[in-house]
Amino acid sequence: MNYFTDWLDSVDQLIWGPILVGFLIGVGLYLTFLLRGLQFRSFWHALKLIGAKQNPPGKGDLTPFQALTTALAGTVGTGNIAGVATAILIGGVGSIFWLWVSGLVGMIITYAEAVLAVRFRIIGKKGEISGGPMYYIANGLGWRWLAILFAIFGACASLFGIGNLVQSHSIADVLSETFLLPPIWTGLIISSLIALILIGGIKSIGKVTSLFVPAMALFYLIAGIGILVIHATEIPAILRLIVSSAFNGQAAIGGFVGSTGMMALRMGISRGIFSNEAGMGSTSIAAAAAITNSPTRQGLISMVGTFVDTVIICSVTGLTIALTGSLGVMNASGAPLNGAPLTAYAFASSIPGGGYLVASCLVLFAFSTILAWSYYGEKCLEFLFGSKTRIPYRIIFVLLIIAGSVLPLETVWSIADIANGLMAIPNLIALLLLSGVVLTETRLYRAKIQQTLEL
Repeated sequence: MNYFTDWLDSVDQLIWGPILVGFLIGVGLYLTFLLRGLQFRSFWHALKLIGAKQNPPGKGDLTPFQALTTALAGTVGTGNIAGVATAILIGGVGSIFWLWVSGLVGMIITYAEAVLAVRFRIIGKKGEISGGPMYYIANGLGWRWLAILFAIFGACASLFGIGNLVQSHSIADVLSETFLLPPIWTGLIISSLIALILIGGIKSIGKVTSLFVPAMALFYLIAGIGILVIHATEIPAILRLIVSSAFNGQAAIGGFVGSTGMMALRMGISRGIFSNEAGMGSTSIAAAAAITNSPTRQGLISMVGTFVDTVIICSVTGLTIALTGSLGVMNASGAPLNGAPLTAYAFASSIPGGGYLVASCLVLFAFSTILAWSYYGEKCLEFLFGSKTRIPYRIIFVLLIIAGSVLPLETVWSIADIANGLMAIPNLIALLLLSGVVLTETRLYRAKIQQTLEL
């Protein structure tokens, strides 16, 4: 098992090396330049679109708000709690800086993904909507072989990575630490609840996520901001340390191994992608299902989700861990706290019941992520083999939730990182080559509203 874990870690480092990180940042910067900083100029306009009515509304399976919350359900998960903690433990507090970079650059990438997803989506024989990278690669570029690769990687990520194993393991981990619940019982309970919701398909998922995703995120943010207020005088020093450590690395803190600037960058970017999924193309699968008559409109709404996920929620987690001095604290086995238990300790050290609060939020975050990714993986397999795969996929997906609850942490995270990277490669190629389509759609939208709004 140790040999397998070491091999996975080597593959993880190879995939998330300078080439992919540079490609990801490069595509984001190119789109930012091409669209003249749209994620900054049009952010307020995007916020107003979330609750605005469309006339005509267009076709789709989810309301624009449900599409946003479904995408947020997929992104606001263990990456915001466990992923940020792991990034800081390995890469130092400088990782927080690169989380911010991945969030701001990721906004324009998410925008482009959603625009293309709606632009090239298809309507099935029964009226259901299908879209996402596999469709804009196949129908936009005409490269079906690359679309097939993305769909394979997406299905693997759904079953064995970010969409399932990581989420179920993190739930089991924090419930075991906080409530002493055996991991196998956690797996059985979560899998049963997910199975009940999956019976209703995407519309059922959309209804569930639109109800509790905003509430759970707000609950977590209120608690986290409260801790930041308690440590307000220390924030300026921590911000300076974050920026300097992002480039120079960080010395060892207690049981924490010193990190390099490159490690901070790698962990910050990879965990940022894990959290907001910008560049992976997964959230665009939900965007494609939105009831909308404008690709650009849905793109603007979708990019708000990336901002909320990374720039706001991940920042609260990272700053809380840094301000409370939780790095290097040991668990009962003598190893440094990592993942969700580290975040739980940071919250518990500042507010009564903070550990229980983090445990509750993580369970809800991860549960919603499992729901969203069950849909993403299902759509990837449908692209490959048709709708006949729907029921077998759901059965396997539910069973793997149980397996994820008992697998080692290092193995689970490595598998997730590898799957994320493999999804990002074909998607980033498509974004780069189809950037002209994104620009055209943006200009068409601007032309329609220029008399009343400035985009």
